[in-house]
Amino acid sequence: MERPEPDAASEDAMDSFLEKFQSQPYRGRFREDRWEEEFEKIPLFMKKAPSEIDPKENPDLACLQSIIFDDERPPEEQAKTYKDEGNEYFKEKDYEKAVISYTEGLKKKCADPDLNAVLYTNRAAAQYYLGNFRSALNDVTAARKLKPCHLKAIVRGALCHLELKNFAEAMNWCDEGLQIDAKEKKLLEMRIKADKLKRTEQRDIRKAKLKEKKEQNQNEALLQAIKVYFEDEDRAELYRVPPKSTLLQVLQHPRYLVKTLTPAFLVCVESSPFCRNYLRGRKVHQVK
Repeated sequence: MERPEPDAASEDAMDSFLEKFQSQPYRGRFREDRWEEEFEKIPLFMKKAPSEIDPKENPDLACLQSIIFDDERPPEEQAKTYKDEGNEYFKEKDYEKAVISYTEGLKKKCADPDLNAVLYTNRAAAQYYLGNFRSALNDVTAARKLKPCHLKAIVRGALCHLELKNFAEAMNWCDEGLQIDAKEKKLLEMRIKADKLKRTEQRDIRKAKLKEKKEQNQNEALLQAIKVYFEDEDRAELYRVPPKSTLLQVLQHPRYLVKTLTPAFLVCVESSPFCRNYLRGRKVHQVK
């Protein structure tokens, strides 16, 4: 079979195209001085997506985003997309953005309880790393309402209770999780830790109560030992003031005299040598 002769017109057109391509730069080509920066703008080759997508700066990426987050898709698909996005942020340790993504997924209110439980549990993990332990605990509680045997939710709930020093609750969550998986290492370790911390807390409470009672007894003994008097200088007599008397009641006593606008009292320990010597030979009245 004979090969067809090349078309002279086609060859001329190809030569013309090649000459033009060599003499004129390609409009869509990368600039030599910034090709790496332009290469990074192509979604397929991006090492990290920008935090804010500007359609003018990244039209291709903005187009992909509009397709991914199309509100016309079923709620389950949208929720899963936000879950995956949150997982990527979580891997990058950008927990605040992870929380936002999981929240957006939950807002879709899809009918899949397992997916919603995962969204709650993952958001709890992000909240935990942000130090929002109560918010994290609320999320794992919501996850368990949807999926009571969700082991990850139970583990994270026990962790939150430990951080909040709810040691008894932490032990309860561990026990419930161990009924599902008796060999779960994290739950076993937390159960032991929570029990130890609870015992330490109870011991510290007992010590604090004993110390408080001891101080109270010491204060009462000191109050009983301390006596307060005021002096009637005209008669050279003393009046003992009851411990529970108010200053106003004492000032209203007919034998009390205020000098230079300053009330004066004698305060001493009754059993002390000074008090015994000072009171010796003096007439003492009891204020009623």
